[in-house]
Amino acid sequence: MEEVIIYTDGACSGNPGPGGWGSILMYKNEKKEISGGNKDTTNNIMEITAVIEALKLLKFPCSVKIYSDSSYVVNCFKQGWIYNWKKNGWKTASKEPVKNKELWEELYHFTTIHKIEFIKVKGHSDNIYNNRCDELARNAIKQLS
Repeated sequence: MEEVIIYTDGACSGNPGPGGWGSILMYKNEKKEISGGNKDTTNNIMEITAVIEALKLLKFPCSVKIYSDSSYVVNCFKQGWIYNWKKNGWKTASKEPVKNKELWEELYHFTTIHKIEFIKVKGHSDNIYNNRCDELARNAIKQLS
C-alpha cells in the first residue's frame, strides 16, 4: 500500500466568521498544496474540511498519516468518538446531535477506503508543514474579501 503524508490546518477570523483551510499532501517525491475557504463558517468545520479535501485527491487506497494541530479532529478518531457517534445514530454521549455530522460522515467514509492514522502536532510551533498549512488557511481567508 502506497504511503501518503498529509498535513492540515483550519483557521477562522471570528468563530463563526470567514474561515480557511490548507493542506499539504506528500507522496514519494511529490508535494501538493491545496486550500480554500468559506465566508461564514467555524474553526472546527475548517479543520475537518482540510482533511476531507486532501483525502479527496487520493486516487487509490493508501496508507495515510494525517498530521493536524486540531485536537477535535485527532481525538475524534484516537479516542473513538466517531465510532460511538455512528453506533448511536450520530448522537453524542449526552444524546445531543453530533455537530458537523455531514462532514464527519464524509471523513468516516474515507477511513473505510484508506488506512488512516491521525497524529496530533503542536500548532504554531516549529513544524514547517503545519506552519505552512496555517499560512495557506489564512491566505484563503484573505482571498474571501
